[in-house]
Amino acid sequence: MMRRMYSLITVLLPMALSACAALDTNVSIPKKDMPANFQNQKPAGGSIAHINWRDYFADAHLLKLMDAAIANNLDLQVALQRIEMSRSSVKLANGTLLPQVSLNVGGGVRKFGLYTMDGAGNATTEITPGQLVPVDLPDMYLGLQSSWEVDIWGKLRNQRQSAIANYLSSVEGTKFVISTLVADVAVYYNELLALDYELDIIRRTIQKQQEALEIVKVQKDAGKGNELAVQQFKAELLNTQVLEKNVQQQIVETENKINFLLGRYPQAIQRTKDIGFNALPKHISAGFPSELLANRPDIREAELQIEASKFDLKAAKAAFYPNFNITASFGFQAFNPEFLFSSPASIAYSTMGTLVAPIINRNALEAQFNTAKANQLTALYNYQKTILNAYVEVANQLANIQNLQQINTLKSQQSEVLAASVTTANELYKYARASYLEVLVAQQSALQSRLELINVVKQQRLSAIVIYKALGGGWR
Repeated sequence: MMRRMYSLITVLLPMALSACAALDTNVSIPKKDMPANFQNQKPAGGSIAHINWRDYFADAHLLKLMDAAIANNLDLQVALQRIEMSRSSVKLANGTLLPQVSLNVGGGVRKFGLYTMDGAGNATTEITPGQLVPVDLPDMYLGLQSSWEVDIWGKLRNQRQSAIANYLSSVEGTKFVISTLVADVAVYYNELLALDYELDIIRRTIQKQQEALEIVKVQKDAGKGNELAVQQFKAELLNTQVLEKNVQQQIVETENKINFLLGRYPQAIQRTKDIGFNALPKHISAGFPSELLANRPDIREAELQIEASKFDLKAAKAAFYPNFNITASFGFQAFNPEFLFSSPASIAYSTMGTLVAPIINRNALEAQFNTAKANQLTALYNYQKTILNAYVEVANQLANIQNLQQINTLKSQQSEVLAASVTTANELYKYARASYLEVLVAQQSALQSRLELINVVKQQRLSAIVIYKALGGGWR
């Protein structure tokens, strides 16, 4: 019988090992080289991503808000918990490489049937001198038990390396959350400053429109104007007052967006209001595209996900090979507590080695291997997608910054011309050389132009923030 079993093992085991050798773990996709430079840009100097965000954003109120966001933001707290889960997974993977040892304390009673080999033998056997084996046989045990899966094929070591890569990936993911959080707070803060400046302009416009309305009323009373002019000026004043209320609502909503990022309930946001709302005077240096690989946490996170998937695939392949397990126990065993610690009579021990190889019905292992292979391909494509997305983000913002500078110049000139046209229209209207409609059109155009100029400046400030994040800044 043993010879037949040995023969069967010598035939089936090589078959299983040869089938495992056919599993291919070399997974790759077509490589896409990153351009040497950003589109239509010549690199000059290092990337601004190396600047600490405390130095990049100089506003004291903004820095205080960022500190509060990093301390209390709920998304960031979730990301930190992912790090803790990944760290625990590494500890678990380390534990599987070591023997498992446990303390076993137990007791029970057994009764064998009389017409069985054990029962018949016990009926005539002395368990102690002069005492037969009891019919109800107590059994007490106190000792250590251990088991150890010997990692011959590297399955457990690959699972450990995968856990380490996932842990490092979660750390990079948290850095990306911090980078996004810093940028979001800065964006909403600058939107808030722009709204404050818009509100100030609108209120000054309302004051001028009220003065113009009073002048029209005086002219009507003096017979130099009519009621239609008064109504038109009043309607324009009411429209601007509605615009004021809309801006006030936008301020409330933007403040609450910041409060949400800070993980707190709505309250007023302290901010700098005593300076002009101008474009951030920062020189934007993008550096080389290859620097994105080191600076952007999301790219490093995707790269580490590839590493984790490689180890998962190797572990899935190792699952096809035989498992070698060693089990052992050592302790004291007796039917009476009085004899439990009698040495060496009550000492009990055992040791066993088992080799288990999957031979039949390996569909589950094949499914796991194919899943691990698909996961690695997914990680590779996601890595390429992340790099491409990073490059496009930077290229878009570089072009946006350049175009916004030109738009700012044109809008500034337009705003100056329209502001002068308001003064001219008012003077001409006083001498009846311009109609009140021309005055109203001039006022509307001037106000719209100034609001558009503020929006352009806001977009310039936001672009300086967005490209800082796109280049990988904001987490150091």
